[in-house]
Amino acid sequence: MINRRQFVGGAAAVAAGSSILKKLEAADKPVDRRTDPVISPDGSNAKTGNPELFAPGEPGKDYNPVITPNNISLPWNIKNGVKVYHLIAEPVRHEFAPGLVAECWGYNGHVHGPTIEALDGDRIRIYVTNRLPAATSVHWHGILLPNGMDGVAGLNQKAIQPGETFKYEFTLRQHGTFMYHSHHDEMTQMALGLMGMFIIHPRNPKSRPDRDFALMTSEWKIPVGTSRPDPNEMTDFNIFTFNAKAFPGTEPLVVKLGEKVRIRFGNLSAMSHHPIHLHGYQFKITETGGGEIAESAQLPEVTALTAAGTTRTIEFVADAPGDWPMHCHMTHHVMNQMGHQFGNMIGVNTEGLTKNIRRFVPGYMTMGQEGMGDMGDMGMKNPKNSIPMVGAPGPFDYITMGGMFTILKVRAGINSYADPGWYENPPGTTAEAASEEDLKRDEIKVDAVKRTAVGLNRKDEWCGPRA
Repeated sequence: MINRRQFVGGAAAVAAGSSILKKLEAADKPVDRRTDPVISPDGSNAKTGNPELFAPGEPGKDYNPVITPNNISLPWNIKNGVKVYHLIAEPVRHEFAPGLVAECWGYNGHVHGPTIEALDGDRIRIYVTNRLPAATSVHWHGILLPNGMDGVAGLNQKAIQPGETFKYEFTLRQHGTFMYHSHHDEMTQMALGLMGMFIIHPRNPKSRPDRDFALMTSEWKIPVGTSRPDPNEMTDFNIFTFNAKAFPGTEPLVVKLGEKVRIRFGNLSAMSHHPIHLHGYQFKITETGGGEIAESAQLPEVTALTAAGTTRTIEFVADAPGDWPMHCHMTHHVMNQMGHQFGNMIGVNTEGLTKNIRRFVPGYMTMGQEGMGDMGDMGMKNPKNSIPMVGAPGPFDYITMGGMFTILKVRAGINSYADPGWYENPPGTTAEAASEEDLKRDEIKVDAVKRTAVGLNRKDEWCGPRA
């Protein structure tokens, strides 16, 4: 026989157990996205459907805004607790780098489109106006939403015809790095530039970065001398960009020494993956397009492989001052259009060739018989509306990289995030030509260097220094 205390205690335990089971069952039950309820980050209010449960997030107060180099964030207003945005798809005359301008398609006068920012739990309404000569739509890449808001023309909505304005409305139920892009005649419209970044900040973050950058990688085919990207290209892309800019048109990422830095990469390239490599730092990959990676599973890396259609987020503390390159490590992705469609002249004896050909082709210059590193600073006149294969002048020499290349500039004691110019290395910390005294002291013997432009594969020729 049990006494009253045991009975009451047992009944309470059963009631508690029943309550726990009900909560577990509710948590396991999928949310009906047709009703698009506002939910909290932990899902505890998934069944309420209260559109005013969360106040719209405010930049500076609830999150540190993202910096999109060479671009902006899309403005918004609040109407009855809903964040309202307006995207305008339209032709845009866009400069990829000084000397290369093309007729593209973009949003709100930008290629790529402005970054959309919001907060987990925000109710958002996005108007899309079509000022293109063709129908379009917008897909919210990686975002959880009702099927009818997914943006695939023909499948779950009518295409937005020229002159029409459509309305998308849904509640954000996740946070992370996402993208948006046309989902009507994708091959053409994305190749012309209709895409952008979509950042959803967490409502209650464990910590905030001091500098939060968003970079979209992309690839283009713009034949030399033309002024419009070729959407039919499938293999031979010749312009590679961060935020639709090729170096030296890319803005640097400026941070103060000691700041926590987050960099978000999105890849909507047609065909390529991009291993983005940052010099001078190790970082952790903290997010994929599917969300945060548990801290115990975050990998230390120096290169973030970002496949087509995916995003990756990295974080680190800027503890080393300097000008640190960041670029795609696909070597052909750090050169521009003038490096394409030329014959292989490496090792060919071209003595007298330029002079003879100029008799028939004035201004001709033989390309790259000893590599391509000097092709950017030879002073040759480029064809109309084109840019050299590689880079721009640097503080020491010509920087022989172009395309998907930018610079992380870490500085101590700066008062703004404007470009601080080139870094001045402390005395004794820069690689330089070895002196005779250096070689003698360390017993380094250097033979005379033989150079030849013919027969580089012959065993009796040596084409570099040897000890």
